[in-house]
Amino acid sequence: SGVCYAELAGQIPTAGSSYAYVYAAIGELPAFVAAAGLTLEYVISGAAVARSWGDKFGDWLVLDAGMSEEWVEQYMRGWPAGFNPMAAAVSMASLAVLIMGVRESRTVTNFFTVAKLMLIFFMIAGGMTLMKASNFSPYIPPQYGIMGVARGTTSCFFGYIGFDEICCMAGEAKNPRKNLPRAILLTLGCVTLLYILASAVLCGMLPYQNISTTSGFPDAFAQNGAVLSSQLTSFGEVFTLPIVVLVSLMAQPRLMYALAKDGLVPKFFAKIDASGNLMNGTVISGLLMVFIASFVPFNKLDDMISAGILICFSLTNASLVLMRLSSPTDKPYFLEKQIGLFGIFSFLLAYIIVHCAASAFGKGLAIVLCLFMTLTCLSIKYTCPESMNFGGQYSSFGPAGHREPAFFRAPFVPLLPCTAIFLNSYLLVQLERGAILILFLYFLAAILFYFMYGAKHSSGNNYGWKIDGKYSQLVREISLPYVPKSTSEDTVQTLVC
Repeated sequence: SGVCYAELAGQIPTAGSSYAYVYAAIGELPAFVAAAGLTLEYVISGAAVARSWGDKFGDWLVLDAGMSEEWVEQYMRGWPAGFNPMAAAVSMASLAVLIMGVRESRTVTNFFTVAKLMLIFFMIAGGMTLMKASNFSPYIPPQYGIMGVARGTTSCFFGYIGFDEICCMAGEAKNPRKNLPRAILLTLGCVTLLYILASAVLCGMLPYQNISTTSGFPDAFAQNGAVLSSQLTSFGEVFTLPIVVLVSLMAQPRLMYALAKDGLVPKFFAKIDASGNLMNGTVISGLLMVFIASFVPFNKLDDMISAGILICFSLTNASLVLMRLSSPTDKPYFLEKQIGLFGIFSFLLAYIIVHCAASAFGKGLAIVLCLFMTLTCLSIKYTCPESMNFGGQYSSFGPAGHREPAFFRAPFVPLLPCTAIFLNSYLLVQLERGAILILFLYFLAAILFYFMYGAKHSSGNNYGWKIDGKYSQLVREISLPYVPKSTSEDTVQTLVC
C-alpha cells in the first residue's frame, strides 16, 4: 500500500491523500467514504493515543513518581462518565500548538521526535543486553499457531498507520513530486525496522506471557533488575508520546480543506486566516478529538480505526490500478468491473480462510474463490493496457507523464496493488465483529451526510464534470494545492520521523 501511495502522491501532489486519489480514479461518493476513513486515522486515532497517554501517565505517577494509588484513582480516574482529565489536557495542548501555526508546530515536532528516537534506540540497545535465547522457544506458541500470529498482526497494524498522512501535507512540501514518494518509503522503512528490532528485543527480555500489555519495556527492565532503565523508559514514554497526538491532528484540517473546496463540507473549513493557517478546520477537528479522548477508552477505538484505514488503503490500491491502466477500446468500463470483482473475491476468500477453513466445504470454497481471484488479476494484467496518460484519456496530468524518470513508479502493477487489496481484506476480517458493526454504522452516517449535503453542494454536480470536454473539475483543482503562508520546506521531512 505504501508503494501505491508513493506513486499517487508524486502524480497528484495535493491535499487530501486517499480522498484526492479515489476522487480522481473512482468518483465522488467513494472518495467521501475514503475521507471518512481518513478522519478515523487522523482525529480518532489521535484521540485513542491521547487516552492511552492519560492511562500511562496515571501508572507513571503511582509506580515512579511516588503518588498514592488512592489519590490517582480519586482525582484522575474516578470522574463520572469515564472522563480522563490527562487525555483532555494533552489533546488541548496539541490543539494549542497547532493553532500557533505550522512553523511553531514544526519546532515542537522536531524536538519531541529527536527525544523519541533517542528513547527507542536506548530501549533497543539496553534490552539487547538482557535478552535470553530461551524466551524465543517456542517461536510460535502452539496454542495460537499461524492464525494467532495473523490476528496479532491486525492489532499491531495500528502502530504502522500515519505514513499516508504525509500525502495530506503535499501543499507544504518542496518539490512534492520528487520528495513525497521518498518521504513515504523512508517512513515505512524506518518504522518497520524499528518495530521489528523493538519487538524482537522485548520478546527476548521476558517470556511472552509475562510481557505487560500496557507498559512493555519499563516492566521488562524492572523484571530484569534494571530499575533505573525502567524508570527512564517509563518517563520517556510519558514525555514523548504526546507528539503522536499532535501529528495525528495536523493532517485533518488539510483533509477538510480539500473536502470544502469540492463542496462536500461547508466552505467554513476552507477559510485561511491572515497567518495562512486553516484555523476553522483545526479548531473544530481539535475539539472533536478532545471530546473523544476525554470520554472514550482506547480499547473501544483501536479495531474500528484499523478497519477504516484498511478500507482506505484498499481504495487507494484500486485507484492506482485505475489510473495506470485503461479498459480495452472495445470493452468500456471493463477495468472498473474487474477491479470491483477482485475486491469482492478478496474479501470473500479472506473471510472463508479466517472463519470457515476448518470444514471441507470451506476449504473447497476457498480454492474456488482463490482461482477466481487469480484469474481476475491476470485478466486485468493481460487485457488492460497501460494508459498513455496517467489517469486516462482525458486526464490533464500530461501525456505519458508517469513514464518520465522523475516520477516514481510502483512496480508490478496490477499484481502488487491486487496483493495489497487481498492482504488488507485478510486483516480486516480478523477484527472484532462489534468494531466492524460500529464502522459500518459510521460509514452509513457518512454516506447519509453526503446525500443530504455533499451531493447538493458538490462542485462537480453544480459546475459540471467536464471543462471543454477534456478534463474534470477535480483535475483542475488539483493543480492549485493549499500552501500556507507560514509553510516550511522541511514539513514533510518532519513528518517522516
